Amino acid sequence: MPAKKRISWTLRCEDGVKRETRVEVSRGDIKWQFKRADEERWDYDSRPRPEDWDMLEQILERRAGRGRGMTTKELVARFRRDAGA
Repeated sequence: MPAKKRISWTLRCEDGVKRETRVEVSRGDIKWQFKRADEERWDYDSRPRPEDWDMLEQILERRAGRGRGMTTKELVARFRRDAGA
């Protein structure tokens, strides 16, 4: 696995505002970043919601099906267990 892998996606919140999520996964850490379209700054402090973890795992599952991402998927599953999410 490369030293760092960035994964991102955008979904619409219940209030209709788009929310972009970026995740950087490295061997020893995972960093989450969130930004709503109606906010100017990225949020580096909020904890990911269960649905954020679910989306990350879905993206990695699709990548693993194409021959990529299995190591990252396993790493993310460990981070999620450690975070109690």
